[in-house]
Amino acid sequence: QLSLFRFTVKRPFSTSHSSVDSKEMKKFQLLAHKWWDEEGEYAALHSMNDIRVPFIRDSLLSMSSNYHPGNPLSGIKILDVGCGGGLLSEPLGRLGASVTGIDPVEDNIRTADQHKSFDPVLAKRIQYKTSSLEEIVEESMETFDVIVASEVVEHVADLEMFIECCSQVLKPEGSLFITTINKTQLSYVLGIVVAEKIMGIVPEGTHEWEKFVSPEELERLLELNGFSVRTVNGMLYNPFSGSWGWMESTSLNYALHAVKAGARARSHATDAPPETDLQQRSATAGTAG
Repeated sequence: QLSLFRFTVKRPFSTSHSSVDSKEMKKFQLLAHKWWDEEGEYAALHSMNDIRVPFIRDSLLSMSSNYHPGNPLSGIKILDVGCGGGLLSEPLGRLGASVTGIDPVEDNIRTADQHKSFDPVLAKRIQYKTSSLEEIVEESMETFDVIVASEVVEHVADLEMFIECCSQVLKPEGSLFITTINKTQLSYVLGIVVAEKIMGIVPEGTHEWEKFVSPEELERLLELNGFSVRTVNGMLYNPFSGSWGWMESTSLNYALHAVKAGARARSHATDAPPETDLQQRSATAGTAG
């Protein structure tokens, strides 16, 4: 959710739990009251729910034999990392999930808390906390069935540590969902020059191209941390219709679903990860929605 995690590698006896960039925090604090303006700076994130929510829902349902009509995600504990104002936490809560949303910007959490309070059902299913991911690792080891990091990994300073923390708080065989931006020439032109500087789809300065990550690099980091990548789907935003759609190419935005190894599989973690054909899987992946 366009949230700002700045990680430092932990050293023994370090008192530093988090390294959040103060300049970027200020930038997002200025926009904290605008999260729920569907025509404002976060309009593209609102419309992204039309594809990212079914992607998460359908991927989880395909792995489960339990189905609760009306509340398909009932009994599932989800951590929404970088939840912002709660744009993704709320629809997941409406599907029956128990959602914990964390974000290091206090004003974002205040906005999210206020908005969920209007719905008594959501008020019970969702809890928000001002925190970075690394700050909750110790208290939340293998706590969550699902982690969602939507439009977050392109803002982290230490992606490897971020993935490691995700693995630590996720239960064995738990799911990790990531949406982010590929590191290509096309993503620089369309994602930064056009989207930020020309059309103003997102506020200027939101993204740094150097922090974008390719699906191949993300998959490598995930496999090093005991995940297997199940699905990689390309995503495309149409600024004229204000809507998102799935596409075969991952050259711009993409959504990824990975599953953490079970306890038995992790005992063989020294085995070399299997070679995977990312392009083939990307092309044949089903498009939820």
